[in-house]
Amino acid sequence: MPHLTHDFGTPNPDAPTELSQFAFLIGNWTFDAKVRTPDGQSLPFKGTWRGRYILEGYAISDEYRMADLSGKLIVLGLNLRTYDASSQTWNIKWLNALTGTWMDLAPSPLGNVRSEGQSIIYAFPQTSPDDSTHVFSRVTYTKVSGTNFTWKGEKSPDGNTWTEFMFINCESV
Repeated sequence: MPHLTHDFGTPNPDAPTELSQFAFLIGNWTFDAKVRTPDGQSLPFKGTWRGRYILEGYAISDEYRMADLSGKLIVLGLNLRTYDASSQTWNIKWLNALTGTWMDLAPSPLGNVRSEGQSIIYAFPQTSPDDSTHVFSRVTYTKVSGTNFTWKGEKSPDGNTWTEFMFINCESV
């Protein structure tokens, strides 16, 4: 991948090979996001995403920040991603730095992380107390290349019917 440098670490050769599923996050990214409001409007946001191998290459951390067009910080957090080879499951945790809260993103009652063609998908119960608009969230990464990837967020009241609430297009820096 052309955007890899020493600053981003390297995967440990003894780490589970599944860790490479999220290797596309390694590097510095900027993005444009469109968030759908309950009344159907689409609001623009800007952000950065920085991924790196941590813990001697056994895990990936990715820092995510998003601001409105005036520059006001809306989202600031960190994902920690590691693969448990013994149970064949992903462990993905989200730290919301603005609220000081943690959320489990995988594994979940809706299944584990799965690959479908060039997409990576996982769903999880929405446990954040500041978001009562839906019960479940689903994330899809797609169009993954060395210079671009997209992220789609969907919400669901029941885990069966999904509606897009955010779309992000990331470009490497």
